Amino acid sequence: MKRAKRGKNTKRATTGETGKYERGTRSYTMSRIRGKDTKIEVLVRSYLFRRGLRFRKNDKRYPGHPDIVLPKYHVIVFVNGCFWHMHEHCGNHSMPKSNVEFWNAKLLRNRERDRDQHHRLLDDGWRVIDVWECELAKPVREERLERLYTQIVDSEESHIDETGDSRWVWDDEGNGGKNSGKTVE
Repeated sequence: MKRAKRGKNTKRATTGETGKYERGTRSYTMSRIRGKDTKIEVLVRSYLFRRGLRFRKNDKRYPGHPDIVLPKYHVIVFVNGCFWHMHEHCGNHSMPKSNVEFWNAKLLRNRERDRDQHHRLLDDGWRVIDVWECELAKPVREERLERLYTQIVDSEESHIDETGDSRWVWDDEGNGGKNSGKTVE
């Protein structure tokens, strides 16, 4: 079995408990998780910039501090990690095996907050596009980035999400990415 590399402060405790870190190590590890300017965000932004689009990043004037705001097209793009935003039916999202109650509550709060932010932006007349981490894997990256560009610049296509549904909407159960039979005009 291949072991993951650990940083200088991520030593495991020697008390025989394999799932525990030394005091302070878990906090240090979690503090290193970026909230903005992640690799996938930078990848999407640099692609859009190369294609000639100009945008604002992490604009605090809008709900959720969107990763990319394109005022000219009235489009907001969120670049989401599959784990942190609970991407359904995705191999990159799985619930951790330890401290299940904590992680379940945390990730469900993230999903609910995303849903509320999307509703507020849609109500304000913005077109919202989610790009998921799994859609940026090398085999499908270029296709997804090209489709994102088309969604942004083409006024008809920009109302279509990655599944081909009209205007992306959260359903009442909090399932994102699906149209759930509703269309927002």
